[in-house]
Amino acid sequence: MIFEGTAAIVTGGASGLGAATARALAASGARVALFDLNEDKGSGFAVEIGGTFCKVDVRSDEEVDAAFARARAAHGQERILVNCAGVGNAYKTASRDKATGAIKYFPTAAFEWVIQVNLIGSFRCIARAAAGMMTLDPLDGGERGAIVNTASVAAEDGQIGQAAYAASKGGIVGMTLPIARDLSGEGIRVNTILPGIFDTPLMNAAPPQVKDALAASVPFPKRLGNPEDYASLALEMLRNPYFNGEDVRLDGAIRMAPR
Repeated sequence: MIFEGTAAIVTGGASGLGAATARALAASGARVALFDLNEDKGSGFAVEIGGTFCKVDVRSDEEVDAAFARARAAHGQERILVNCAGVGNAYKTASRDKATGAIKYFPTAAFEWVIQVNLIGSFRCIARAAAGMMTLDPLDGGERGAIVNTASVAAEDGQIGQAAYAASKGGIVGMTLPIARDLSGEGIRVNTILPGIFDTPLMNAAPPQVKDALAASVPFPKRLGNPEDYASLALEMLRNPYFNGEDVRLDGAIRMAPR
């Protein structure tokens, strides 16, 4: 995949892993559209990298369709999709209140919200991007496009309270190879990154001592992952034509404890 002049879409592109990937793609000459709910951040960042911002909720067919149409009108049919849009929450499946002894369970609506955004939202964008890529002439070697998804080490090492998050990310891992096989005849590659503990805006809300303890738990290097670490691997997955159907941990060799 050659980035110069190539249209790319990055979901969750206004901040964190998505923003780092969008910046790296733009620096390599790609024409980048950012899909995100945060219009304030996204609009300014799109101007900064010479891209296009599309406000979109990935849970909505109509909003996703409109965002793809806007991105294609601005940059042409994309050959690159990177899915970074994601959310999380923390509830035990069932638990007992320590003060009152009352028993409660994971609210179904809260579980569905995470699945809708992380898993179904990713698939919604994959399906539309793949259909668009199929209209393109193949490049040398037969490639029409490449897709990178974002799972999490929680897909394999889900912690207490992460049932919804781990299920959503495990679903992304589980669908990577079947989708790669679905699209292989069309020359469209699909890979997934499983990040460990990364220094993202969500992590910035944690107290310094918490961040320090998390960094110390990483075998090597003893630091949180940087968004640029993610972007580097995402671009390699896009660039390397033999990278296909893979789920790759990017975590400094960490294995998450139960809590």
